[in-house]
Amino acid sequence: MTYYNEHSKVWLSVDCIIFGFDEGKLKILIGKRKMDPGRGEWSLYGGFVGSEESVDEAASRTLFELTGLRNLFMRQVGAFGKVDRDPGERVVSIAYYALINVNEYDEALRQAHGQIWVDVNEIPQLYSDHNEMVKKARKMMQQKLAHEPVGFRLLPSLFTLTQLQKLYEAVKGELIDKRNFRKRIKEMDFIEKTELIDKTSSKRGASLYRFNKRMYNEDPNFKL
Repeated sequence: MTYYNEHSKVWLSVDCIIFGFDEGKLKILIGKRKMDPGRGEWSLYGGFVGSEESVDEAASRTLFELTGLRNLFMRQVGAFGKVDRDPGERVVSIAYYALINVNEYDEALRQAHGQIWVDVNEIPQLYSDHNEMVKKARKMMQQKLAHEPVGFRLLPSLFTLTQLQKLYEAVKGELIDKRNFRKRIKEMDFIEKTELIDKTSSKRGASLYRFNKRMYNEDPNFKL
């Protein structure tokens, strides 16, 4: 028996906003669209949801195809379904944002997909409503970062306090008072100072820190 024949069909897709942190800037991955409509326009990376997968599974699959990385931090941004958002067909897209460490991303894979990293403050006009997706995703990440230490997923396992501060500034889009920031960080037991020194920026060097997930889970009263 066939159901719902009296209703028109709607295509369902996922689009992924992939954030990375590099050279003190918050960046996202975009590429030139390789299909019609919109061929050649800057676009987020996405795809259609398969008949045998959930939207979350489709997003995870899409992220893995692009990055080769599994178990990424991924959150749903929302549904985008304006009637005229896609000139090809009636397409509703579920947007997701993900956080990755750019150092773990295979450059050959990025180039194979024709993707580039762009500063979130310098994003060109993207296909359809993709700029709106990015704007909403960044706002959600700012809110999440204030209450959960998700930013550590964008950093290497060992980082300096300067790197950490620049990350928060890049996500928030505003400068942070250095003295107050470091005072707050030192109050957090789950941000551990190691005996290692990073000497890439100066002869004196800077202490390297790491995120202790176990200690955070024991006392997750985080707010920055």
